[in-house]
Amino acid sequence: MRFIRTFAVLPLVAVLAACAGQDPVTRGVPLDAAASEQATQRNYNVVAVSVDVPTTLTVSEAHSYYPNADIVWRGDAPGDRHDQVRAMVESSAAMASDGLHGTRDVQVAIKVSRFHALTEKARYSVGGVHAVKLVMGVYDAQTGEAIEEPRVIDASLKGYGGLRAIEAEREGQTQKVRLTNHMAGVIQRELRPPSDAAPSQS
Repeated sequence: MRFIRTFAVLPLVAVLAACAGQDPVTRGVPLDAAASEQATQRNYNVVAVSVDVPTTLTVSEAHSYYPNADIVWRGDAPGDRHDQVRAMVESSAAMASDGLHGTRDVQVAIKVSRFHALTEKARYSVGGVHAVKLVMGVYDAQTGEAIEEPRVIDASLKGYGGLRAIEAEREGQTQKVRLTNHMAGVIQRELRPPSDAAPSQS
């Protein structure tokens, strides 16, 4: 896997912070003409990725089906959930970038706005949805100019429950593995030309 430098880009973080207060724009909403044209011209080589998981995102360790929090994550041992989520998204972005070998060097800024995976109670009973929302912008690596303005990306994934969850664990398909691979597919799809977009994990 290619190493992707991860660094803080203050202008990009400021732009993403401003974007966070806007209404979410989910996948499937038609792009305007300029954005659509830009998407068809994508030919990216990702040289740097910045991942931000704001400390203002609330975390819950409650043993309930659906805790009221921005971050719900039980796929790692107890610890700093913000850091754990950041590490996962960084891994996903590196996997996504490794498959892009275009001619235009770019840097990608990703901000996590929601990462609500399943609790143990939900995972081993009814299952549910790993609700993941990312805000992503693409910038010229030399000038810092915005190529694609920050937009909300829905990287949610069906979460297994009951026996299916147990079987997935035995097969090595943990929540962490499935989410990391799925986010990689979603991020790469958002960086490829629409006709060349790779399908994500279901």
